[in-house]
Amino acid sequence: MMLSELAPGERGTIQRYETDTPPSRLLEMGLVPGTTVEVVRRAPLGDPIYLNVRGYHLAVREHDAELIHVDEA
Repeated sequence: MMLSELAPGERGTIQRYETDTPPSRLLEMGLVPGTTVEVVRRAPLGDPIYLNVRGYHLAVREHDAELIHVDEA
């Protein structure tokens, strides 16, 4: 499943990216394979998505979250 499909309160572990060359800004923010992420909430119109990653909060655009494959935890 994709990160964008998780509902608020759900967790997932990043498995891989849809593309062979993931955006470097996502990797720099800690969204690397093996990392567990939790969806905290979504903005009223669904974009951005607020995540809890390694103890800090992060907002990502929905089109970026659609690039990330996760296993639901």
